[in-house]
Amino acid sequence: MSAKAISEQTGKEFLYKYICTSAAVQNRFRYASVTSETDWDRLSQEHPWLLTERLVVKPDQLIKRRGKLGLVGINLDLQGVREWLKARLMRETTVGKAKGVLKNFLIEPFVPHPQDEEFYVCIYATREGDHVLFHHEGGVEVGDVDAKAQRLMVAVDEKLSEDQVTEHLLTHVPDEKKEVLASFIVGLFNFYEDLYFTYLEINPIVVTKDGVYVLDMAAKIDATADYICKAKWGDVEFPPPFGREAYPEEAYIADLDAKSGASLKLTLLNPNGRIWTMVAGGGASVVYSDTICDLGGVDELANYGEYSGAPSEQQTYDYAKTILSLMTREKHPQGKVLIIGGSIANFTNVAATFKGIVRAIKDYQGPLKEHEVTIFVRRGGPNYQEGLRVMGEVGKTTGIPIHVFGTETHMTAIVGMALGHRPIPNQPPMDAHTANFLLNASSSAMTPATTRTASFSESRKSNDVTPAKKSKADVHGLSTTKATTLFGKQTKTIVWGMQTRAVQGMLDFDYVCSRDEPSVAAMVYPFTGDHKQKFYWGHKEILVPVYKNMADAMKKHTEVDVLISFASLRSAFDSTMEAMQYPQIHTIAIIAEGIPEAQTRKIIKVADEKGVTIIGPATVGGIKPGCFKIGNTGGMLDNILASKLYRPGSVAYVSRSGGMSNELNNIISRTTDGVCEGVAIGGDRYPGSTFMDHVLRYQDTPGVKMIIVLGEIGGTEEYKICQGIKEGRITKPVVCWCIGTCATMFTSEVQFGHAGACANQDSETAVAKNQALRDAGAYVPKSFDELGDVIKTVYDELVANGTIIPADEVPPPTVPMDYSWARELGLIRKPASFMTSICDERGQELIYAGMPITEVFKEEMGLGGVLGLLWFQRRLPRYACQFIEMCLMVTADHGPAVSGAHNTIVCARAGKDLISSLTSGLLTIGDRFGGALDAAAKQFSKAFDSGMLPMEFVNKMKKDGKLIMGIGHRVKSINNPDMRVQILKDFVKQHFPSTQLLDYALDVEKITTSKKPNLILNVDGFIGVAFVDLLRTCGGFTRDEADEFVEIGALNGIFVLGRSMGFIGHYLDQKRLKQGLYRHPWDDISYVLPEHMSM
Repeated sequence: MSAKAISEQTGKEFLYKYICTSAAVQNRFRYASVTSETDWDRLSQEHPWLLTERLVVKPDQLIKRRGKLGLVGINLDLQGVREWLKARLMRETTVGKAKGVLKNFLIEPFVPHPQDEEFYVCIYATREGDHVLFHHEGGVEVGDVDAKAQRLMVAVDEKLSEDQVTEHLLTHVPDEKKEVLASFIVGLFNFYEDLYFTYLEINPIVVTKDGVYVLDMAAKIDATADYICKAKWGDVEFPPPFGREAYPEEAYIADLDAKSGASLKLTLLNPNGRIWTMVAGGGASVVYSDTICDLGGVDELANYGEYSGAPSEQQTYDYAKTILSLMTREKHPQGKVLIIGGSIANFTNVAATFKGIVRAIKDYQGPLKEHEVTIFVRRGGPNYQEGLRVMGEVGKTTGIPIHVFGTETHMTAIVGMALGHRPIPNQPPMDAHTANFLLNASSSAMTPATTRTASFSESRKSNDVTPAKKSKADVHGLSTTKATTLFGKQTKTIVWGMQTRAVQGMLDFDYVCSRDEPSVAAMVYPFTGDHKQKFYWGHKEILVPVYKNMADAMKKHTEVDVLISFASLRSAFDSTMEAMQYPQIHTIAIIAEGIPEAQTRKIIKVADEKGVTIIGPATVGGIKPGCFKIGNTGGMLDNILASKLYRPGSVAYVSRSGGMSNELNNIISRTTDGVCEGVAIGGDRYPGSTFMDHVLRYQDTPGVKMIIVLGEIGGTEEYKICQGIKEGRITKPVVCWCIGTCATMFTSEVQFGHAGACANQDSETAVAKNQALRDAGAYVPKSFDELGDVIKTVYDELVANGTIIPADEVPPPTVPMDYSWARELGLIRKPASFMTSICDERGQELIYAGMPITEVFKEEMGLGGVLGLLWFQRRLPRYACQFIEMCLMVTADHGPAVSGAHNTIVCARAGKDLISSLTSGLLTIGDRFGGALDAAAKQFSKAFDSGMLPMEFVNKMKKDGKLIMGIGHRVKSINNPDMRVQILKDFVKQHFPSTQLLDYALDVEKITTSKKPNLILNVDGFIGVAFVDLLRTCGGFTRDEADEFVEIGALNGIFVLGRSMGFIGHYLDQKRLKQGLYRHPWDDISYVLPEHMSM
């Protein structure tokens, strides 16, 4: 949702902070908020004016006409306010149809004034600009301001002046107040624009000799502008409409939504209701709510919500478990139903989202059975067959009654089944599997044309390219009238954004439509340099150029006249405005959802001036079967083929919803000869093009024989269609249905999934618009359930009278299935290139050896514990983790003189980077330096395991002429012991269950030090033998496993990891000291040359 109501306190806080006007605005920041938790002593300390002034108190809960409802206490002292509140605070009251509890109140100074000092001002946004309403008589009895007020429309991107205000709005205002009011209204308008308000009403505004007083205020801001206005807005709280509680679960889902690229919405209507929904898609969610209400379920409908935009399995799980938790709190005598519905998805992997729902059902299977919950499922889209199979399977394994249906079943049929209005089929017919479409090897399939070549990376200029057909052009040849024909067989596009999956889908569509060349000429992606991106064209691979900037793409591909923008909501405005500077662009599709309305209106204004058709924002796009499709429109190839979108039919449609447009593809393909063209204009309040724009195009397109409009609650665009039919401008049959009929049945306002799906007046309701369309002569069904029947009836009449002559079906060429999708469907397998058993980063959180990273921190496992998981795939005992950390600490460094540190320092002083310097030091580690841990462990283990006495071991090594690894130190000796070894020895003796190998090594040390005092068990040797004791005796490893870890070099890893810390320290030290290039001194080099050379 974009336009959201804010509390009066929030609105006034913004106004007092940011309004810029020469008018003296009085009582700035003089308000106090009161709830049932208020400490009155503290409140009066924070606001001392409460003790000295007369006061006004009123609820601040989005309640209209509070004065007329007796909900304003006037001219009271603080004690009077408290007495007034006693009768109202936390009391239930009814406002219109809504019943709610009065919880939040606002106290402000009372402003004594005569009636003639009260005025009314309101600013609200429309598609064309912002309307300023002013009336010289404000207050409780203002009446019908729409009829009485002076009004001035400020067009998009234009400014309001004081002269305009004075001339057009202040005609009935006393002269002495005009200057103050003009300044205030201009300041108010600028403030309204700067902070992205969509509605701002002050009634009354009082003007006295002291200045301007803002008494009562109501406002909405464009919540999508948060990223622009965050610094000024701060963290805004959006209160729920009066009569509906704010539930923590709603806040939880809103938080998930904010952190996700997908859309997740939840509104609780009646937590005790028996009918719960979990619907995919903004448009579909409204249709399901409509159908439930139509069938008499309005009082039992528990929630409204939707998930869409390809949420991950984890996000869907979180969403589903929230709903299941809510619906299993209170039992219902009739049991409960859960409707998991949705239209046919365009790009969401249905199986992936259903896996999240299945996980939640398994987690809640006990409560679901206890509350006698029956689940009805209907879905279509990518991989939906697997999703339905998994959903049906969980019903069998858990014993929960789950009825599963696919695209063969009408979208809302499951509602009638759930509410007992229609029988539940035992075994619904199943459509063919995705794989059967995409891997079809039928000999009847058309062979791809031989003209198709392997590369379309270069721009081509051809005489047969058909430009977009315009209806008019002016005398200068510059067309400002928009095209009637947006897409044709030769249409070429540039795609803004690295959306490879969408582009591949477009190319596959082009191929099955038997186009000669791909529709995607190039891509623009400003975050990389110019390059080529590989795609498939049928069986072959082709290259599509990718440009860093749009100018280069336009210059090199002059045949392009369509731009498809996958830019983010933050960059969509700038990239669209840039694209419209190129006259070759006639159509732009903006996919992003959440573009601020003020920016969208600027785009629309420029597009109208330049004759550019905008599809979107917040859309999946559009499709012209046999010619061209935008991005992910129409879904994957199985749906393209099932809905016969590879060849044109006779029916054109326009919808707001992208998901519902795909549902229309399905309905039309089953009831008519198919789609001729379809466009989803997007769910925002101001779509770039309107229903009427496209209906008129279809009216003027010979191939279109009938038109379908799927309208929606909110806005008045559908009335233009009524007018067009009445005036004879539209003569082709129009089948129309406006979704959102349930809204008039709810007691409080519900914001549906689309930003524009909100009625601001009676004429904007779906019920009113459906009736108006019916009266105008459009074919309007009784409900969405009957839409397909009405479409079929109209189509059959057109066939009967010869208007439509169905053509013979021609099979499309087959397209190979992508490897990744075939693997997703489980159709193929291949050996993996890599295997890993220690870490998995694919899920919602990182997993170390089966342990989620959150658990690692919760258990405070430390570095030793993490090393145990990643190196040994074990959760080691606490003492073992501590020992590992001690080993890392004692091996971290041993001064700059050792070879590894020396190399690191020389490299650092040569100007090399950290990685190079560290690597230089690490390369010196081996048997002579630092690498003795493994060798010592192996030598001592072999001797001990073979039963050799320590003396026999020493004698044998001497006889074989081998050094005993881990014995000996250049500096330390029996008389000058290495404290690192002593620290480790004390810990090991205290905590290890057994130290057999260490004891053996210490016996060897006694023998070697008796011969030479520096032949001690050094730190490498100690760690090596102690680690063997640890692996063998901690209880986590078999003997073979312990020996294998020693054999594969795990122990040397301890030294490498520990010493890396020291090497990095030496590198940073040299850089910090700014040491220059190292050159070894001559006097430290002995030059020994051959005698004949020295002569």
